[in-house]
Amino acid sequence: MKKPTILSLFVIGILVLGHEASAAKYVGAEACARCHAEQYNDFRVSGHPYKLSKAEDAKKRPIPLPQGYSWADISYVIGGAHKKVRYMDKQGYIITATKDGSELKTQYNLETGTWSFYHKGEKKPYGCGSCHTTGYKKDGHQDGLPGIRGTWAEPGIQCEACHGPGGEHVRKGDKKKITVDRSAALCGRCHIRGAQDKIPAKGGFIRHHEQYNELLASAHKALDCVACHDPHKRSAFSIKSECSACHTTQASAYKGSTMEQVGVRCMDCHMPMAAKSAVARGKHEGDIRTHLFAISTDAKADMFYVEKENGKERTYAKGFVTLDFACLSCHANKDRKWAAATVKNIHSYGK
Repeated sequence: MKKPTILSLFVIGILVLGHEASAAKYVGAEACARCHAEQYNDFRVSGHPYKLSKAEDAKKRPIPLPQGYSWADISYVIGGAHKKVRYMDKQGYIITATKDGSELKTQYNLETGTWSFYHKGEKKPYGCGSCHTTGYKKDGHQDGLPGIRGTWAEPGIQCEACHGPGGEHVRKGDKKKITVDRSAALCGRCHIRGAQDKIPAKGGFIRHHEQYNELLASAHKALDCVACHDPHKRSAFSIKSECSACHTTQASAYKGSTMEQVGVRCMDCHMPMAAKSAVARGKHEGDIRTHLFAISTDAKADMFYVEKENGKERTYAKGFVTLDFACLSCHANKDRKWAAATVKNIHSYGK
């Protein structure tokens, strides 16, 4: 047998390195679907894959465009699944005005069919890729567009955004070759705003997608998100463990109460819509449920506080919801004083 030459060893080395590089690559959600069809089908109707889409894909969905724009003017679409839609121009900047710079509402709100201002008139680069894309790298400009900060393997939050690059897993079918992280910290990489020990708020509501900040401030801080949620499913259909599974005493008291009979659920009071993503449904009702859980029954309690940071005032939420969110979003003709008096023994109210 001939001894391998230096050249042949070099070629073999290149092939091995190339194979390893290929194995470590992102392969795309469609590759995952071949074996994980059930999870893939659930995931496709969640909001995750639509956090960012190429215009050529987004135009197939029933999404309107800002006044005066056509699909030929759009490079990417931000969102568009359940809450809101924003648009990026052909240079990768988020559209905030008309083409000539005049005032224009450029955020479309799906729930209400209305348009809102978004950073009105600013030249707004897109710097949200770390949480809105898969395989994000902070250097460079995706597709060579100057308005985009960073690059990615796939737009949107695809399977590999949480599970890591799947090339080697697909090639070998080895469970050890894919990331399965069930910790709340994994979800917290994106479901967070600012430092994890504060809960940013604005306009009378918690700012959107801060579930990790809220969880860490709650009595459930030791739980992982997947204890209650199936992460592949749309949030509205993702609950896999009801409150009664752990809170048996309260569940027993609640059974047969007036509130239970009229269809009020635990989450309606303990997880009210105290956060806002796109629209406020009322004075005390946003469009995202809080994960603070605790309710202050003090009629004078204030859920928000203000701090001065670098000469600017910042608003934050405390680690509880107040009676206006827990009660008055439904009982709009009442006040906090009434709520504080009524809430005593509320779990067995009417029994």
